[in-house]
Amino acid sequence: MSEIEEFRNRFLPRLIEAERALHQGDIEPRLQLWTRKDPVTLFGAIGMRNVGWEQVGSTFGWLASTFSNYRSWDMEVLASDVRGDLAYTAAIERQVTSINNGPVEPHVLRVTQVYRREDGDWKVVHRHGDGLTQPPGEVPTPTQN
Repeated sequence: MSEIEEFRNRFLPRLIEAERALHQGDIEPRLQLWTRKDPVTLFGAIGMRNVGWEQVGSTFGWLASTFSNYRSWDMEVLASDVRGDLAYTAAIERQVTSINNGPVEPHVLRVTQVYRREDGDWKVVHRHGDGLTQPPGEVPTPTQN
């Protein structure tokens, strides 16, 4: 099995299950997949800019508490690669849940993550997510000045 196949077949299913657990209030699986070693960063879809494990790790409990009425969570990996001890994914994440006790609604994020192999296991070292405002594959119309 190639490195990219191993990453996709062994690590990504664990990541997906960890994200589903997070959206149901359980942060432990996500904590297991994130590095404690600097550099580690989280640029969240709601605007946070966390640098270092103290900031990143403390965000996860709060984040899990914002979700309720979980219905589903899935990730469509658009691109991924492994080069030595670094890997990345560019993905679309789709969830149906309540955020901050609002209505149950679908939410779509564009997410880029970077991973580092540490002691033979992949760990997330960076996540950048933002809301997707147009359907995947559609090009936004440039605005005129």
